[in-house]
Amino acid sequence: MSGKPQKKAYEAPEITVTFEARRCLHATECIRGLPEVFDPSRRPWIQPDAAPADRLAEVVRRCPSGALRYELAAGGGETPDRPTHITRTPAGQLIVRGELSLDTQEGTHAETRAVLCGCGASQLQPHCDHSGSCGQ
Repeated sequence: MSGKPQKKAYEAPEITVTFEARRCLHATECIRGLPEVFDPSRRPWIQPDAAPADRLAEVVRRCPSGALRYELAAGGGETPDRPTHITRTPAGQLIVRGELSLDTQEGTHAETRAVLCGCGASQLQPHCDHSGSCGQ
């Protein structure tokens, strides 16, 4: 894996949305929630100025993997769920929401949402990348 996370920022006056493609598990919460903002057939595929910042933040929080994140221009980002909540999918992935500190190849990161590998085969540990049995 490369040393630094591959994040891309999409800016609007009131909100900046970041996307880390390698963490995306294609749950399509973003596309279903705001198709006018998230359209994979368009470039750029995220147009954060196409919706109010509060609505966009709400839809970004639906992203289970944390591939999508946001920061408001007025300051502040996502508030972690409390208490932290962990759900195991039937395939074995762990869907985690809350105040997280994850050790990754790039170091320790504060997170609010993640889908963690339950089978140990992911090349993006501790995140699931759909390469093993838990991502099927």
